[in-house]
Amino acid sequence: MSLLEVKNLRKVYTTRLGGTGVEALKNVSFAVEAGEFVAIMGESGSGKTTLLNILAALDRPSGGRVLLNGEDMASVRERDLTAFRRDNLGFVFQDFNLLDAFTVRDNIFLPLVLAGKSYDEMNLRLLPLTKALGIGELLNKFPYELSGGQKQRTAIARALITQPAILLADEPTGALDSKASESLLRVFESLNAQGQTILMVTHSVTAASHAKRTLFLRDGMIYHQLYRGNRTGGEMFAEISNTLTVMTSGSGENGHA
Repeated sequence: MSLLEVKNLRKVYTTRLGGTGVEALKNVSFAVEAGEFVAIMGESGSGKTTLLNILAALDRPSGGRVLLNGEDMASVRERDLTAFRRDNLGFVFQDFNLLDAFTVRDNIFLPLVLAGKSYDEMNLRLLPLTKALGIGELLNKFPYELSGGQKQRTAIARALITQPAILLADEPTGALDSKASESLLRVFESLNAQGQTILMVTHSVTAASHAKRTLFLRDGMIYHQLYRGNRTGGEMFAEISNTLTVMTSGSGENGHA
């Protein structure tokens, strides 16, 4: 059984007056195995954000199903969704979403505080995580004292401290310079090598070339997918670039590689 299964997913948005609906997702189906690192790419309006919001249980689909560890996310009651997200999903955002009034330590601890964990357990999880991410000496600093790369590593630590089944990343390199972006992507590769499942939405060909598989969305549908396999990062970069060129030109058939 796959860790994440997306089956015939549809999302239709209607206007306030109940007029003609906009179909943001059309019969989207794919699966993510435990330990995969998957990138999702597509132009603005392709359905990437809608898909991510549904996978994050921030929005409900109009049709189809999303199963995480075999559990239909639609069956989770509204009042239980916050706890479900906290226990199963980790989130990394482009703009970090850190609290400036909290230290790095307290930002990372926040989801465990909300879950009612003891300080001893929080500290036990904190130290190896921050050491692995290279932010162990920043714990008493505040977000406004950090570089963009350090902020994003703090956000990753906050996302991972709950030991989520899957890490969802929304344009994680979007606010970083090239050096910080490359460093962050190496962190993702290292986390994935240790078994962390990652699903990343990105516009960056460089970011996607670090993933093991790239899914391409066009007009709310899966257009194509590429597996990295034995390709080098440079070869994957070229393949992704070529696919995007064909996709945005409107030519080519849907397929798999």
